[in-house]
Amino acid sequence: MSQVVIPDVERRAVGKFLRRMLPILVLMLLINQMDRTNVGFVQDELRADVGVSATAYGLGAGLFFIGYALFEVPSNMLLERFGARVWLTRIMITWGAVIVAMCFIHNVWMFYALRFLLGVAEAGFFPGVLLYFTQWLPDSSRGRASAIFLGGSATAYIVTGPITGALLELDGIGGFAGWRWMFALEGLLSIVVGFIAGFFLVSRIQDARWLTQEEKDALSAAVTRDEEARSRAPKVSRLKLLIHPQVALLTTVFFAMALTGYAITFWLPSLVDEIGGLSPFQVGLLSAIPWICAVIAMYTVSHFTDGAPDRRPYLAIALVLSAIGTFLATLGSPWFGLAAITLAAVGGKVAATLFWPMAQSGLDLKIAAPGLAVVNSIGNLGGFVSPTLFGYLKDTTGSTNGGLYTLSTASILAVIGVALIRRSGGPATGSRGDGDASTVVKGQVATGEAR
Repeated sequence: MSQVVIPDVERRAVGKFLRRMLPILVLMLLINQMDRTNVGFVQDELRADVGVSATAYGLGAGLFFIGYALFEVPSNMLLERFGARVWLTRIMITWGAVIVAMCFIHNVWMFYALRFLLGVAEAGFFPGVLLYFTQWLPDSSRGRASAIFLGGSATAYIVTGPITGALLELDGIGGFAGWRWMFALEGLLSIVVGFIAGFFLVSRIQDARWLTQEEKDALSAAVTRDEEARSRAPKVSRLKLLIHPQVALLTTVFFAMALTGYAITFWLPSLVDEIGGLSPFQVGLLSAIPWICAVIAMYTVSHFTDGAPDRRPYLAIALVLSAIGTFLATLGSPWFGLAAITLAAVGGKVAATLFWPMAQSGLDLKIAAPGLAVVNSIGNLGGFVSPTLFGYLKDTTGSTNGGLYTLSTASILAVIGVALIRRSGGPATGSRGDGDASTVVKGQVATGEAR
């Protein structure tokens, strides 16, 4: 595939957008991921202070994804109407307000309601930013922007533990529990950054004071050409896509990956806490270890597989590693369990890196963009199923082993699904480092939020 030649004036305009807009967007995503998953560090506190059982915790953690899925499309429609400056900052300020409200939780039903409302408030942020990219950047530059933006998600897994653990050390100050301080301060941070973002974000190219008129015209022309190309793409109904064999296989594989990714995210702190004798800050630091190893592995593997003609064998190996890790976590001491979960996290992150480029090459071009959107939206429901299942099994069996066995089985079944996915030939196109996961398909960005 020939290299796309980008005019100098367009390149300058893109560079200014990346320098001025991406830092605040990456910061917003980092805080978004932290606020979404910080509940994983206060499971014991919620049980002791509010009476949230393991089953209730798992259900509450998962309810986020129901609210998110229901309101994702309406939120994106409103972003197109009001513009990114208004709508993305509205999203961040309202999810920050919900996080602040969580410091006042006093019963299980309030926990359920606020987790659901958090999903509603966050709905549309991640795909909204990627939609924002389509309004500002031509296809030839969008892969790089998406990769940089997604780096904020990877960083969030590393910093969430230490930051949240440090805030939990405020326990008792002013007569408030540490978990209440954690929700209050992290929520306030979201609100403050949301207001700050309102001063930085620019909705339309022509409104950017930091672009010359020549740069505005060149960038607008490039984006318009891409929009015209997308408008000529054939439309396929989602009902037909649901029964398409390749889409169904890809959805099954991604669902299994989401099961493992979100189960580790929400239950890792409690697994680390079983080591015993650790302060909240130490739990947070140890919880970052699997993600540090996973991010290193993710970028290392993507470097060596970017030109691979067939990613399926590598994806299968990553899923097997994930299955082995979750199975081994049921054996031995808590320290051994941490090492095993690290292996599972590495397998899961590497699998996410490989999945989306492989999925792109496995679908006919005429259904690639809508097909991958279906895979993403349905597969992400694993974020509801896995924490709910973990909580139920922990309450009924007294252990998370049943949940870990389920994850191992799901990963092995996903390996079978990978073997059945046909290969359309040739490596997937896309920018190196798009990882977990962004890939440009017929002028549309297909995203995956599997963690």
